[in-house]
Amino acid sequence: MSVDRDEFSADEYRHFSQRVRQNLDALSILLKRPGFGVGPASFGAELEVYIIDQAGHVAPLNDQIIAACNDEQLQPELNRFNLEYNLSAVPAAGSPFHTLETETNQALDQLTAAASQHQARIVPIGILPTLREQDLSASAMTDQPRYRALSKGLLAMRGGPFKIEIAGAEPLSLTTHDVTLEGANTSFQVHWRVNPAQFCNTFNAIQMLTPLALAIGANSPTLLGHQLWDETRIALFKQSIDYRNHLEGNWQPPSRIPFGFGWVRSGPLELFAESSALYPPLLPIVGDEDSLAIVQDGGIPKLNELRMHHSTVWPWNRAIYDHADGGHLRIEMRALPAGPTARDMTANAALLIGAAEILQHQMEQLMPALPYRYAEHNFYAAAKFGLDAKLIWPSTDQSTLNETSVVEIIQQILPMARDGLGELGVIDDEITRVLTPIEGRLSSGITGARWQRRMLERLDTANDRPQACTGLLENYIREFNSGRTVADWSDRP
Repeated sequence: MSVDRDEFSADEYRHFSQRVRQNLDALSILLKRPGFGVGPASFGAELEVYIIDQAGHVAPLNDQIIAACNDEQLQPELNRFNLEYNLSAVPAAGSPFHTLETETNQALDQLTAAASQHQARIVPIGILPTLREQDLSASAMTDQPRYRALSKGLLAMRGGPFKIEIAGAEPLSLTTHDVTLEGANTSFQVHWRVNPAQFCNTFNAIQMLTPLALAIGANSPTLLGHQLWDETRIALFKQSIDYRNHLEGNWQPPSRIPFGFGWVRSGPLELFAESSALYPPLLPIVGDEDSLAIVQDGGIPKLNELRMHHSTVWPWNRAIYDHADGGHLRIEMRALPAGPTARDMTANAALLIGAAEILQHQMEQLMPALPYRYAEHNFYAAAKFGLDAKLIWPSTDQSTLNETSVVEIIQQILPMARDGLGELGVIDDEITRVLTPIEGRLSSGITGARWQRRMLERLDTANDRPQACTGLLENYIREFNSGRTVADWSDRP
């Protein structure tokens, strides 16, 4: 359903909440239907990118580029200098990552050609190094009712400006009255269709493994000229739309950008019920579907209200219901950054998916060995420190918890990733090709974040920080255009 306005009445919120509960009842029935959602595994992704001008600053041109491309897979993002391209779903069997990589590069070429007509460029990068505070005013927001409604709703719940406090080598502190800082984050969001019977263990495995993919895929070490976390997006996204007012009392509602609240035990319905019960609605758009009647008649409902509400809660890994193809479930992995290259991005996805396919068979033994709060600890440690992180990692025969280097853990799970991709039907040559960038980063110690830090350190010696950030971006674009994966990039200006 589309959002056609940004003001809603109290009755509309109440009606919407009732429909969400009805949708949950319908989904509960549907998930008990024999054969529902059963089908071959498939992968998809959403790539978010920056639009920049020739000077390396943001260019608010998403509407113009969308009009020029006339591509239904392309859509605007929160800010006018961002775009999102929805890649086609591909079967897991065969060479799915090569197909995704090829389509990603074709999309980037198409966007680049359209942007060049406006003397602009396209960059896939987690956070733009040259981003300035003035680029994030209210005028940066894409002029669509959905984004206006989200901004109004979150600000009304907050009751004051959003506060950003991010530690790091050069800590950053600021306040903002707009949600446009959220648009500083661009990501490569991966979708994996999973059969309902395997959903819980697979989702839990993804939760456990996400810190590894995040650490080796980190590509966002700066914000507004400050060196912060290796994957600063994680802290920024959570704080930039945090509607909770931490000045009032000691008790706070949960963040709308959570890592999660525990291992999933009872089934996928648990995740949909959780988001519906914990968070007030933001976009109370009601359709005309009677979801209970449809499912009781043997049909597949769209569950419009549940899906609308679920889209306004942003956990780092999210359950997705889709009525298409006879109805199915997907896991959306939202933590991975955009860039540096299409092959680097698909390598991150392959590592995470392949290892999860093996680990899901062991989750019943592994979950008791790793209390959930330590899985969450691992996530933020990986975001802060990248390949320098030490994680609390489980073992089925351990008698105590210990910290282990994330590099050592990734080396241990790489064979799992190979085996898991093979179990999903990925051919051997494809497995070797798609995991080679991971091996390259492990041996070189270079990730997108580390490359950016090294380049910035070199440029800082002869330039002020804004000039150094511009030089960093131009060298990033130069190396991106070389066709090499980031482990092979030159860090010489």
